[in-house]
Amino acid sequence: MTPSTAATSSTAASTANWADFTTAEPALAATVEARFGAYTHHTLATLRKDGSPRTTGLEVRFLGGELWLGMMPGSVKALDLRRDPRFALQANPGDGTGMGGGDVRIGGRAVEVEDPEVRAGYVKEVEPPEPFHLFRTELTEVVRTYVEDDAYLVVQVWQPGKSLRTVKRT
Repeated sequence: MTPSTAATSSTAASTANWADFTTAEPALAATVEARFGAYTHHTLATLRKDGSPRTTGLEVRFLGGELWLGMMPGSVKALDLRRDPRFALQANPGDGTGMGGGDVRIGGRAVEVEDPEVRAGYVKEVEPPEPFHLFRTELTEVVRTYVEDDAYLVVQVWQPGKSLRTVKRT
């Protein structure tokens, strides 16, 4: 699947797709992809009907300049996203406390993909069990937190249209 196959960029100035983020901050994007690639299952937070948070496990894919969320048909998380597309996604921290590469989180909106051609490209690459829900993400924030030199807590925050912000705390 190529970026031209999928929607390439959000029209909203406050969101970006994965390719936009990768272009803006290639080193951070590589670190984030590596953290998500280290484990299969991650944690997705969605909003319930009453506005309270719901966390569930999820697999993600980075393909064709997009971050994709695939889900079982009728899953509660898919229904949550259909009703309110806002989400937060946190990479699996792994075993122990090492957190190689740091803690990474992505916030944004999920847009359900119904286009048969785009879905067919995803199926060709991923081979998910069918039927399934497929969501393309529009990023509003990417955050990485890690420890530097055993002395500093470093927080990197990227938002579309803004420079990468880095905060170091002792």
